[in-house]
Amino acid sequence: MVPTAPHSAARRAVVVGTGAIAHSHVRALRALGERVEVVAAVDLDADRAAAFAAEWSVPRTAATLTEVLAGDEVDLVHVCTPPSSHVELSREALAAGASVVLEKPVALSLAETDRLLAAERASSGSVAVVSQHRFGSGVQRLRSIVEDGSLGRPLVTTCLTQWYRSDAYFQVPWRGSFAVEGGGTTMGHGIHQLDVLLAVLGPWEEVSAMAARGSRPTQTEEVSVATVRFGDGSLASVVNSAVSVRETTVMRFDLELATVELTHLYGYGDDDFRVTAAPGHEGEVETAWAREPRGVPSSHEAQFRAVLDALDAGDAPPVALATARDTLELVAAVYASAFTGEPVRRGQINASNPFWSAMDGTGAVWR
Repeated sequence: MVPTAPHSAARRAVVVGTGAIAHSHVRALRALGERVEVVAAVDLDADRAAAFAAEWSVPRTAATLTEVLAGDEVDLVHVCTPPSSHVELSREALAAGASVVLEKPVALSLAETDRLLAAERASSGSVAVVSQHRFGSGVQRLRSIVEDGSLGRPLVTTCLTQWYRSDAYFQVPWRGSFAVEGGGTTMGHGIHQLDVLLAVLGPWEEVSAMAARGSRPTQTEEVSVATVRFGDGSLASVVNSAVSVRETTVMRFDLELATVELTHLYGYGDDDFRVTAAPGHEGEVETAWAREPRGVPSSHEAQFRAVLDALDAGDAPPVALATARDTLELVAAVYASAFTGEPVRRGQINASNPFWSAMDGTGAVWR
């Protein structure tokens, strides 16, 4: 059962999957001190679970989440496994009354995500989806500036996720197919920046996209390029790549009174932003950008702190599953447009649409 404990009581957390991202989760949880206690590590690979537990002083390991839930009171389940197992593990945790912290992507499809939403509604627990780039102070500040219109409305945005993955990257068994990973660089890499795009600009309306592959041993795309129209009429150009030797992550927001640029790779701080004022508006731009919050880098720790604060207050934790579904719908729309050659509008991918049940829908163009 999920306790109604005061802030001072440690919540009991389980980490499922002890690969690389699980270390980021435990590192972040340890930084939150006595607010949370990691009581078990779950992995089908007993040796890997044992090594993880020894490194982080986790008192118990198990091969299945079922085993842990049957024996212990659990408040939080951190799901750090490959995408194909996310939904079933999360549904199991929710059925036991625990809350879930779920890595991206949420699921392999919108259909699976909707199943998980139904399980959440039937549970006393909740799902928070890891979207750590929303929680850096720079993005928080930019979001508030766009919301209140202090620097005018957005006009055009550039969103570049240009990363490099070698052939060896795709040798991991669960990578490189729509059936097991859910997609390629759009789903696995660019989704983080797409999430920030929606956090800052609000709902998208229409997508036109293309995708390509050919230089890596993968069935999924290595590159996608999309144009996104938002509800306010502004446009965004989006590039996702796994073949860019000089890696970079760039987001540029051109507002009426300023350009705000964020350049980083896998995480950012305040110093990674550059703000340029329109002529004659230097003072108001300086005032707007000087507002709080400040000094918080994007990180799992920042989001997990917000999750615990929300649970302590009895509120839905950020980023809620329904919010993450909006981002996944945009990813699905990129695939649908790329593979059909037609623009896709928000809400168009419903249960009667083949891209609702699988990201490759009617089939990738290179099949």
